[in-house]
Amino acid sequence: MSNPHETAEDFLEQVKPNAPLLGLDLGDKTIGVAVSDIFWSISTPRDTIRRKKFGVDATALEAIIDSTNAIGLVLGLPRNMDGSEGPRCQSTRAFARNFLARRDLPILLWDERLSTVAAERALIEADTSRAKRAGLIDHVAAGYILQGALDRFSHIRRAG
Repeated sequence: MSNPHETAEDFLEQVKPNAPLLGLDLGDKTIGVAVSDIFWSISTPRDTIRRKKFGVDATALEAIIDSTNAIGLVLGLPRNMDGSEGPRCQSTRAFARNFLARRDLPILLWDERLSTVAAERALIEADTSRAKRAGLIDHVAAGYILQGALDRFSHIRRAG
């Protein structure tokens, strides 16, 4: 079993564009899921998994991985605004380790500060009702997380 990657550079050593990646926004009650195109240009919000227990959540996530042929995961790491890590980061790291014990798939832990704020703002600007926003926010936030990583990958590839 490998460990989750802490940097985009390390992650890119394990995976190359030619298949989608999934972006995940891990919450207490839901997991927002986004998927990239095979060229890693565009992130598209896809699903929200209602959390139950780890085994059920992992099985639902594996079904999405299999249906999209995803080759890696970008998991939002909810750091505090000062960059420190609190209990939510510990929970996210534990999820990544437990998932890697089930399936050896490269995972990048991506700083997700403000992704939910950005997703909420985009939904408000799109004139989405408050009730509808609640059902969309998690996978839209996952889309922001994944797009941030895709943009970083593009920058690394251009520089290298």
